[in-house]
Amino acid sequence: MSDLEVLENIGTAAVMQLRKEKLASGKSFMINSEELPAKQSYMEYPDGTINIVTIAPDERSFVTIRKLSDTEAQAVRHQFNLQ
Repeated sequence: MSDLEVLENIGTAAVMQLRKEKLASGKSFMINSEELPAKQSYMEYPDGTINIVTIAPDERSFVTIRKLSDTEAQAVRHQFNLQ
């Protein structure tokens, strides 16, 4: 395994731990995706829902564009290995 692969694995593990901690503490977790339009992200919530969000005009909060169906949310988790 190359040094770059080792660093990538460490980074991935850190993000997965952060996700777990945020959701367990009742906070949301942002999932950025190049497949979404610019300035849009997925926001995962402790109850398992995932919304597509964008930054609000005040730049201090988010505006929900739409809530994903359960099937779509599972597909996003699968895509990002968040099972």
